Amino acid sequence: MVIDNINHPQHYNMGKIEVIDAIEEWKLGFNLGNAVKYIARAGHKNKDKELEDLLKALWYLNREIQNVKEKNG
Repeated sequence: MVIDNINHPQHYNMGKIEVIDAIEEWKLGFNLGNAVKYIARAGHKNKDKELEDLLKALWYLNREIQNVKEKNG
């Protein structure tokens, strides 16, 4: 098996679909897409940075929540 860290990194391919395909299919946009990306790779790309990936996901989620609050007044 050939490892392709540019086009198909293993830490985004743990199941039958690639994370980017789900993000694009669901039309999540930047903040939600990044939250999903970091959740999906947490503990897979680098086990020592699992918490960091989850905190990054939370940061993007909180940013999106703030954007929605501002949009809705």
